[in-house]
Amino acid sequence: MERAALYHRPESEFAYLYEKDVLHIRLRTKRNDVAEVHLISGDPYLVSEDKWYQTSQPMHVIAQTEDYDYWFIETSAEFRRIQYAFEVIGHDQEVVFYGDRGIFSMTDLVRAKAENYFRLPYFHEADRVKTPEWVKETVWYQIFPERFANGDSSNDPEGTLPWGSKAPSTTDFFGGDLKGVVDHLDHLVDLGVTGIYFCPIFKASSNHKYDTIDYYDIDPDFGDKELFKTLVQQAHERGIRVMLDAVFNHMGYYAKEWLDVVEHGEKSIYKDWFHIHDFPVEFGMNGNFEGAKTIAYDTFAFTPRMPKLNTDNPDVQAYLLDIATYWIREFDIDAWRLDVANEVDHRFWKKFYDATTALKDDFYILGEIWHSSQSWLNGDEFHAVMNYAYTETIMNFFIKRDISATKLASGLYEQLMLYRDQTNQVMFNCLDSHDTPRLLTTCGEDHDLAKATLAFTFMQQGSPCIYYGTEYGMTGGGDPDCRKCMVWNKEDQDENFYDFTKHLIRIRQSEQKILSYGSLVFDKLNNDNRFILFRRVLDNVSLVGAFNNGEKDQNIDVEGEVLMSQNVSMTGKKAVVSKNGFILFRK
Repeated sequence: MERAALYHRPESEFAYLYEKDVLHIRLRTKRNDVAEVHLISGDPYLVSEDKWYQTSQPMHVIAQTEDYDYWFIETSAEFRRIQYAFEVIGHDQEVVFYGDRGIFSMTDLVRAKAENYFRLPYFHEADRVKTPEWVKETVWYQIFPERFANGDSSNDPEGTLPWGSKAPSTTDFFGGDLKGVVDHLDHLVDLGVTGIYFCPIFKASSNHKYDTIDYYDIDPDFGDKELFKTLVQQAHERGIRVMLDAVFNHMGYYAKEWLDVVEHGEKSIYKDWFHIHDFPVEFGMNGNFEGAKTIAYDTFAFTPRMPKLNTDNPDVQAYLLDIATYWIREFDIDAWRLDVANEVDHRFWKKFYDATTALKDDFYILGEIWHSSQSWLNGDEFHAVMNYAYTETIMNFFIKRDISATKLASGLYEQLMLYRDQTNQVMFNCLDSHDTPRLLTTCGEDHDLAKATLAFTFMQQGSPCIYYGTEYGMTGGGDPDCRKCMVWNKEDQDENFYDFTKHLIRIRQSEQKILSYGSLVFDKLNNDNRFILFRRVLDNVSLVGAFNNGEKDQNIDVEGEVLMSQNVSMTGKKAVVSKNGFILFRK
């Protein structure tokens, strides 16, 4: 047995309260190295009296990566406290005890010693990671407001271009606004969307609005507060939640606080609101130009128009927390998406969590983080992150074709094992956004490939998101090309892609329980032919997906109700899945 591969960490994603008094425990071992794992557990104060260490419960493998197996058990405790260890039996017949003090040969003396056990001293409900139930049922729709629809030409900024008249540049305006969103809410209802994720709508100088000038005001190019309140109310009446985008890492250059620093330098009352290293803070003196020798002030990346906020400053904290709660109190928003969330200190985010969830206990907090995010997902900062690492693995297999089927399964399991189950259930899964090329363009405008990739993503745990226009087969390269005007002309819309997306969303909603809570099981991973057969399983019911990313036709038996298929021919219960084909069925 490879003892060095054994790994467990209490009070983490390896041992956590899933529901009140229900504990989930995981153990990592080397792949195919261990034959059995048993959990030895009991009350820490009854180890001598009950001698519970003489019995154990079997664990089972829930995930297998290229290097590791992950074992799992769900358990509870009579007195809401537990101490536990693992009996690990290798394929080589070696038997070891693994607990808080390390790895020992299995003996009665080792088992009987209380100090050898991991411990969860008390099941504190206050410490349990809680995630909003409604998010598990949500299909999101991301809107870049300047490009979705122009519902009110009277608020168009100077120089507004005719809708969709050209490929967008970084400085173009086309007049998209909130009235345009209100006018098309029924489109979202027809599609099946139950959540809107807005890119920033606050007053800013750019078309993307990530350079905030005033966090308390709607950008006049988009409308006003009354219109936004109407939008939220009408969305809620249609069963659609609303998530706003908050940029708390940095401000826009033309925010009054920063302009005061520019004007008054070290005498500004706002100088400590930012990370300033040298005065005066001349525009551009942050290293973002050739020949720069010093950095006068920190920014987002090296963008001089976005000076970074000092969120360790009490005045900044009070200001931002009031903004965060203002839009909940006054407009009843349901969620915040937090831009550049990983560059803001953890202490601030903990205060942010407390302030927002105190107003709405099912409020959803989503962080923009592109890498492993355990530090932010312990129940006191974010509920989820934009699950790029997960969806990038999917794209690397289906679209880029630079990983194998085995590597796909391994990568997905690795991501799932980073987080608690309740966190995985509300992760935000998107294949494209305002920051990336559009899905269809990434797929080389291969519609079948794009549909297969979407279908596979919708079969995964987490809350999926459609980027505006994807439902009509819109294309677009990287920023700014991915921010084209929405296609509202019927002749420019791909109705076939719309019908597909609508059908996929209906499946997601009708099978929500198993897709949110069911386990992921890969039954076949064919690397040579790039073929995958997998199940989502819950309570003896399975949703089965077969996906062919290769050139050779694949044969499978279909036992159950077919929910959706593409490039599949059926003869009775026999199915032939062709290139970029898939079939989803319930059994």
